Amino acid sequence: MSSVLSIQNISKSYGSVQALNNVSFDVPKGSVFGILGPNGSGKTTMLGIVMDILKASSGNFLWNGQQGSSNEMRKQIGTLLETPNFYHYLSGQKNLQIAAAIKERGKEDIPAVLERVNLGQRKDSKFSTYSLGMKQRLAIASTLLGNPDILVFDEPTNGLDPAGIAEIRELIKQLNKQGKTIIMASHILDEVEKVCTHVAIIQKGILKTVGSVSDVLSATTGNKTATIDIEIAADNLPALAEIVKQMPGIIQVFTADNSLAIDCEEYVTPASINKFCFEKGIVLSQLNLKRKSLEKRFLEITGNQSDR
Repeated sequence: MSSVLSIQNISKSYGSVQALNNVSFDVPKGSVFGILGPNGSGKTTMLGIVMDILKASSGNFLWNGQQGSSNEMRKQIGTLLETPNFYHYLSGQKNLQIAAAIKERGKEDIPAVLERVNLGQRKDSKFSTYSLGMKQRLAIASTLLGNPDILVFDEPTNGLDPAGIAEIRELIKQLNKQGKTIIMASHILDEVEKVCTHVAIIQKGILKTVGSVSDVLSATTGNKTATIDIEIAADNLPALAEIVKQMPGIIQVFTADNSLAIDCEEYVTPASINKFCFEKGIVLSQLNLKRKSLEKRFLEITGNQSDR
């Protein structure tokens, strides 16, 4: 798979503060690529550099194999790095006409992009009457003017309520199905897992891991064996906890409400846990194999700490 963006050994310092430290990764064409990290990890700095808003201290980047981003290359990229300054007293359509004039392209695209973000019926409504989700959809519509192949979003669901987050999530999925490559920075792990095909995890300016979401979820951490998560329960939960801790391959046991969550080495199976407990005189009332979440994988990689 070819890359639309190749980041090569990029570092950025602000005096004594190292915002990015020798970061390298490739963004596959056609992917939804999440740059994931806590607030202050360097995500926004990275997007600012590849969009030529900031200059790297060292390293470089390639868009579609070309170094830097020429004016012609920028026409292939729609960006939402901060909320656009729309006029509250103007309609959505009028605001997009102003955006197209500033970009010097895309005026003819306005009806189509309004339909694409599901604002066609509200195109003549004042911006001030839009919900938070609608305002963000209009912002994304402005990035689609000129029909760019690549979209770059910084925290596209930031500040939205659950309904607005769901709207933007579905819109990103639709845009990707229509052939757009989408690069998005976020600190909301659940949203990244639901939307992204690939992810790079950055902490304190250091790239911790990169790959497809499935590869990142299944990868090992340091010298640890890859683990799986299993949830079990029985009538006597304390006794079950003591028994299951004795089983080979059990790494950790956590009490959660009326069940136990256990981390196991990869070779442990639900059937082997059921057999082990039965032989010890305990009949399980619940046994579920749980898919590891990106949130748990993130904490394994970064530790439970903020970057601020």
